[in-house]
Amino acid sequence: MAEDYYDLVGAARGASAEELKKSYRKMAMKYHPDRNPGDKKAEEMFKKVSQAYEVLSDPDKRKLYDQHGSAAFEQQTGPRGGGGFQGGADPMDIFRQMFQGGGGFGGGFGGDGPEETTGEDLSMELEVTLEEAATGVERTVRYRRHAACKTCSGSGAEKGSKTTKCGTCGGRGKVVRAQAFFQVSQTCPHCGGAGVRIEKPCKSCSGEGRVVEEHSVPVRIPPGVDNGTRLRSSGNGSAGVRGASAGDLYLIIRVRDHERFERDGDDLACSAPVAFPTLALGGQIEVPTLKGKASLKIPAGTAAGTVFRLKGEGMPNLRSQSRGDLHVRVDVHVPAKLTSEQREALEAYVKAGGDAAAPSRKGKWKFFG
Repeated sequence: MAEDYYDLVGAARGASAEELKKSYRKMAMKYHPDRNPGDKKAEEMFKKVSQAYEVLSDPDKRKLYDQHGSAAFEQQTGPRGGGGFQGGADPMDIFRQMFQGGGGFGGGFGGDGPEETTGEDLSMELEVTLEEAATGVERTVRYRRHAACKTCSGSGAEKGSKTTKCGTCGGRGKVVRAQAFFQVSQTCPHCGGAGVRIEKPCKSCSGEGRVVEEHSVPVRIPPGVDNGTRLRSSGNGSAGVRGASAGDLYLIIRVRDHERFERDGDDLACSAPVAFPTLALGGQIEVPTLKGKASLKIPAGTAAGTVFRLKGEGMPNLRSQSRGDLHVRVDVHVPAKLTSEQREALEAYVKAGGDAAAPSRKGKWKFFG
């Protein structure tokens, strides 16, 4: 199956041009060969990410991709044109256009321009109930992150302060050091990759352009999430140094154990106590569901431990409109106390030959196993 261009770039399908650009920058920086020397997998990912961005950054090509998928770019000629993984531009050219500089495998990373120090991605766990996981829920999450300094508006400089080109890196934001037969590019230790030195650093943020503060953001938890589901809130991570773009916030979902239901993917399971006469003679019982109660028909002669399936009464699927099923196991309900009439009736049943015991079930019963 062809890889999804949006997944490669790290952006949502409905992302704006600016969001696509920001996501591409992060992914390209992550997989750039200069940052992953000798890593063939990273080199291949860099090519894929760059060529996917070439398609998605062009409105006409993006529209074609949204309509036909990657098949629209598998041929270099024909009515659908090129521009995909097979016939696209050099990924290094795409990278240079984005970063306004070089970025070759043998030279310094990022060309002549300073490196943008994107803010850190943050992650946190968020616990929800099974009911909330089934219906979706709005939450406001609170956490600490780096935010743009209000005193200097993120510039890192006191008002009226001048900036000069960094003498160590010459304004490139990085230095190249020779190691054996290779050249290794590193962020400049004196300017932190900014390429400039501030005459009077902001006192509030010590010239970094950001400070740590409390932050809150509303998030929408979609129906169908499960333990380990990872949700991204774009741009709600830490702010970058001196006005650089912010990272993202990742929410790791934890679904609280339920007192009645067990879950296996989109399916749910529970047990229902049923009186012996109902199992023997048949009847209707009510069973719990996440949406309330449902009626379940018990055929005559149903054995304890029988599992019935209620189609569509399980969890919604996170990525489609389908729903799982609810599996109900019926157990015999034994009353703690009997009235005299009940006792007499049971004794009469035993005398009539109803005392033949059924083989007992050994071991713990499992819903899915």
